Amino acid sequence: MRQAEIETPALLVDLDRMEANLERMAAFFRGVPAKLRPHFKNHKCPELAARQLAAGAIGITCATLREAECLARHGVSGILLANELVEPAKIRRFAEVARQTEAIICVDDERNIADIARAARDAHSQIGVLVDVDVGLHRCGVPPGERALRMARTIAASGLRFRGLMGYEGHVLRKAPGPDKLEAVAAAMRPLMGTKAAIEDSGLPVEIVSVGGTGTYSIAGCYPGITEIQAGSYLLMDTDYWKCCTDFDLTLTLLASVISKTEGDRIVVDAGLKTLSCERGLPAVRAPEGLTVRRLTAEQGIIALSDPAAPVQVGDKLELWVHYADATVSLHERLYGMRHGHVERIFQVEG
Repeated sequence: MRQAEIETPALLVDLDRMEANLERMAAFFRGVPAKLRPHFKNHKCPELAARQLAAGAIGITCATLREAECLARHGVSGILLANELVEPAKIRRFAEVARQTEAIICVDDERNIADIARAARDAHSQIGVLVDVDVGLHRCGVPPGERALRMARTIAASGLRFRGLMGYEGHVLRKAPGPDKLEAVAAAMRPLMGTKAAIEDSGLPVEIVSVGGTGTYSIAGCYPGITEIQAGSYLLMDTDYWKCCTDFDLTLTLLASVISKTEGDRIVVDAGLKTLSCERGLPAVRAPEGLTVRRLTAEQGIIALSDPAAPVQVGDKLELWVHYADATVSLHERLYGMRHGHVERIFQVEG
């Protein structure tokens, strides 16, 4: 199928750029002690997760129970649910995931540990657990130090398998490269490493210290003691993340059709908020020049003719750079893998 034959709106992935991103990140982790456990929430495609594993990733990170179940169905091992589960039914379902494959979950509450341990016993499964440590994001996580040590001991005493620590420095991911960012990452890592040392001094091994994202992979990935990085956005790099991390190529666009034109003022395309997230900002038109996205409604995008002579007519198809990939991918059922203007592969979005 040629690109012009794709029914719009449709999410496109430039395969040459995506494969370059895949190899660039894999090459980095071939040269450092830390390893990559990429985040599934970025693309939600089991086939793309398989490609990341084939390129050297040690497992896959996910954000939701449904993503974990999806990965388990597709035979993925080394699943980290980098989030807390507190509902009993969800905990039981995660215990079933752990019966199928190696699965790890994060906790920041002692009562939650007891519930997970009970579900693991009932399911006859082994669940690995990381203590979620707040390293400055102030979202989930316990403070570094004594509280994290107590939780590690509680996990080990409960019959669950204490695996280590997670600390997400999300508050510094989008800082501009430079000395300030280096220090901000170090400031997040130091208390995490102090917590690791305290737990090891108590006699418990800390196998995993899981941190980071695309915005800090090259800094946190070299920090002594860090064992893995949860980078995800690098694969389908969007224009929001690219502002602070130009190591990877922009990859993801939304194909839309022009359905209306008002001469000298605007055009309207058949892609709006139901197919394209603008939570972090509006998308940009890939080509031609002279077009500026003004706003999105439910089913339509209003694009200003900033150049009234821009060569665009009703019936034409345009590509819009995706500004926020995570929230846009979740609105679609498939990604069209494109090479040289043709569809080479269709990736199913799941989870």
